[in-house]
Amino acid sequence: MTPLLAERTVAVAIVEDKATIREGISLLIEATSGFRCSGSFGSMEQALAGIEEDPPDVVLVDLVLPGMSGVEGIRRLSARHPELPLLVFTVYEDDDRVVEALRSGACGCLSKQTPPQHLLECLQAIAAGGAGSMPPDAARQLLDWMNRSVPPPEVGAPSPREMQLLSLLANGHNYETAAAALGSSPGEVIRLAREVYRRLHACARADGVAEG
Repeated sequence: MTPLLAERTVAVAIVEDKATIREGISLLIEATSGFRCSGSFGSMEQALAGIEEDPPDVVLVDLVLPGMSGVEGIRRLSARHPELPLLVFTVYEDDDRVVEALRSGACGCLSKQTPPQHLLECLQAIAAGGAGSMPPDAARQLLDWMNRSVPPPEVGAPSPREMQLLSLLANGHNYETAAAALGSSPGEVIRLAREVYRRLHACARADGVAEG
């Protein structure tokens, strides 16, 4: 594998209960120039304690874990570290839990079948301020939720451009093809995606306060 070029080393933490997957990702990260594994955890309970010892730049989170679920862990990590990118890492991209994780603070979703080079590129981009991808099924559910929900005043309603992007993602576009469809640049689409995620997280926090 050709090492990726990076201005700084990207620290990645992994939360995955299957040892073979966890160790394989750890080895990939450690063997790639510009990356290091800051923590490898078999449960969310371990991660919540260990991440404090060596803060990462991005966290890969499996959703099906023993004990505390990945969704609940994402909610807690997001509350403690609002700026920390949390990336869902799952076999089932059409799982309803992906939507809940995205609302709870995750900044995107990656399939466990993602090729190693693409996985590394995504981790690097997210650590640099990019936005993770959104599976079509999740985008459809989030689009429906946004159409039905009334955002609190401090969050504000999504812009027509943000809704257009969600609609394109729901129909199977990625950020590059969505940019072409919108007549925009990939950089602008990523900025829109970051805003969508920010709005989702803020709305979910407001919902939690209202329900509590």
